[in-house]
Amino acid sequence: MADDRDEGLEQRRAQLGAELANKRSEMREGEHGEVRAEVSRKGYAQAMKLSSEFIAAIIVGAVLGYVFDRFIGTAPWGMIILLLLGFCAGVLNVLRSAGRVATPMLDERRPDKK
Repeated sequence: MADDRDEGLEQRRAQLGAELANKRSEMREGEHGEVRAEVSRKGYAQAMKLSSEFIAAIIVGAVLGYVFDRFIGTAPWGMIILLLLGFCAGVLNVLRSAGRVATPMLDERRPDKK
């Protein structure tokens, strides 16, 4: 009778060990899914940031060009030039935010500052 009880306990322990191993592997897979989802969210956030910076620069250039043309009377040249400058500023901001262009360090260019 004691042997039957020991065998039953060993079977139950082996079964619980297998279930525990399955749960651990499922947890690892779930953690990998969460990491991938977080990376994806960070990518979307970066894309939204870059696109909003780009669009904002173009809109600011267009509005300043319109105001410039309205008060000075140089229509449409002020808007065209400032719209193009806004586009260039937007591209530069996106490249800086993406890390493709380094930000200028003004302190290193001055020989009198050490």
